[in-house]
Amino acid sequence: MTVRGLIARVFAHEGLNFLVTNRIPRRSATRLMGWLSRIEQPLVRDLSIGVWRLFSDLDLSEAKTTRFRSLHDCFIRELKDGARPVDMDPRTLASPCDAIIGAGGRIDGGTLMQVKGSHYPLEELLRDRELVEHYRDGCYATLRLTASMYHRFHAPHDGRVDEVRHIWGDAWNVNPATLARIPRVFCRNERAVIRMRLEPSGHLVTLVPVAAILVAGIRLRFCDLVLDPRQSGASGLACNVPFRKGEEMGWFEHGSTIIVLAPRGFVLAEGVRAGAAIRMGEALMRLP
Repeated sequence: MTVRGLIARVFAHEGLNFLVTNRIPRRSATRLMGWLSRIEQPLVRDLSIGVWRLFSDLDLSEAKTTRFRSLHDCFIRELKDGARPVDMDPRTLASPCDAIIGAGGRIDGGTLMQVKGSHYPLEELLRDRELVEHYRDGCYATLRLTASMYHRFHAPHDGRVDEVRHIWGDAWNVNPATLARIPRVFCRNERAVIRMRLEPSGHLVTLVPVAAILVAGIRLRFCDLVLDPRQSGASGLACNVPFRKGEEMGWFEHGSTIIVLAPRGFVLAEGVRAGAAIRMGEALMRLP
């Protein structure tokens, strides 16, 4: 068996996966990753990218360039023009990112499913009662970005971002092994709440990027704000930033999760189901 095959078998074992990724000092590991990933010394860069390849199915064939200054530079790589066609149907919310689809569907009052048998309250996720009421019985989708995926996220529709809030938190892994064992993970972790008013319909849609272990920051390019889990505290920012559907909004500095919330009336698009892969720009939700 190859080294890569052995590593894959270890991490495919849920119990070992959970222990390796969560029973370590998560904050310290995240700080270390943030420092290491930015080292531009060629030997360190090449070695770290090589190790990353051992742990994942990293594919750089769609990258705009394959010459990177650092591991961080590779994490946040841009794609070639046209690599992600965007569904331009005005009744469709496009996926903001490449992802594996997790739980999704109708919001049960004010409760969302983390995994089968484990739920969490929308109020604890958003910490905003007005938003909770807005999305009661609405629609949601959980999008998990793996470490090797394209890490940038984009506007799901034409519209304007009117507010961003940063909620400080922990850095639990967000992989299936952790979601099955730790309740309310998305409510525990560092996250942003990005409110977007769609045009021309006026519907309010919210994106919740959730950080995780080794996610050394979430960059919101449109307001030059970095949500950094290496820091503490909370912050908010009023915005009035227009977006076209598919326009870049920011990026994770490793893999993580985005939860998409839409009001009542929206439904998941055909083929959107737990465990399926989706690419940025493909239909995620529809307004019948």
